[in-house]
Amino acid sequence: MAHEGLWEQLAKLDKQETTRRAQCQYLEEADTYSITMLNKAYVICLSDMRILSTGPDSQQGPASFLEQLCLLAYLISAADVPQSNTLVNAQSLPGGQFFFRGPHTLPTEKLKEAFGDCPEALYRASESFAARRCEFGDASITLDILPRVQLTVVIWRRCEEFDARASILFDKGVSTQLPLDALMAAVNLTVGALLRHCAENN
Repeated sequence: MAHEGLWEQLAKLDKQETTRRAQCQYLEEADTYSITMLNKAYVICLSDMRILSTGPDSQQGPASFLEQLCLLAYLISAADVPQSNTLVNAQSLPGGQFFFRGPHTLPTEKLKEAFGDCPEALYRASESFAARRCEFGDASITLDILPRVQLTVVIWRRCEEFDARASILFDKGVSTQLPLDALMAAVNLTVGALLRHCAENN
């Protein structure tokens, strides 16, 4: 059973308190939570430890390993605190300077390659996630990965003098909502989804 320890932690939590902290719903008759991640609906079935996506037919099915990690960790960790409205990079998060390196380096290179020649393509790639445009770089968006977890992507255009650049930023308090390993998984899911939508639009 993947993430068995997380399932055990979640089962011990008060259901109503969890729905308040995580801004999700709990259906007592079915013993399930329902929640949205990257604008896609999921059902977390406590009785048989399953997570299913419940969107359109093309999106239905069992959640992936990373999706399960993000959803379970979020339901366990989410805190009923407001956004700080201060954006920081991953290294500025508590413990981030040591965690986000080596195999945990953020996938900014993939974003740079995908959007560096045409930053505006980021807007088209993020339309299905209800992303909001920002005023950073040559193109930037903020999107909700989970109800209390936001991510901001900034792209700077490649030109003759400078290579393209990409940044991934978080609300300063995001580590109160997700542990760093689950946050890394959430970033990878988000970037992967953006790249797939970019490829489909080309």
